[in-house]
Amino acid sequence: MYRVSDTVRSTHNEDGAIVLDVRQGQMFNLNFVGSRILELLKSGSTESAIADEISREFDVSRDLAENDVREFLQTLKKCHLVEEHEPGVAV
Repeated sequence: MYRVSDTVRSTHNEDGAIVLDVRQGQMFNLNFVGSRILELLKSGSTESAIADEISREFDVSRDLAENDVREFLQTLKKCHLVEEHEPGVAV
């Protein structure tokens, strides 16, 4: 399971999001879908639940949503914007 890093701040609007990692001093721009994924992640949604929601909201196949969400989360992880942790384990 992923969670947004404690050092990440973001602002969302109808075009997407601006994300700031205060630890690294880096800013990132996300499109609307990326912004939505980040919002769902912040609310505690699992990768599978996010894929379901993206599939429904954007009217794409579940397989496509699942692949895109997985790739996006891996990219966020490489940029140190999200962290992987075990469910039920205090962080």
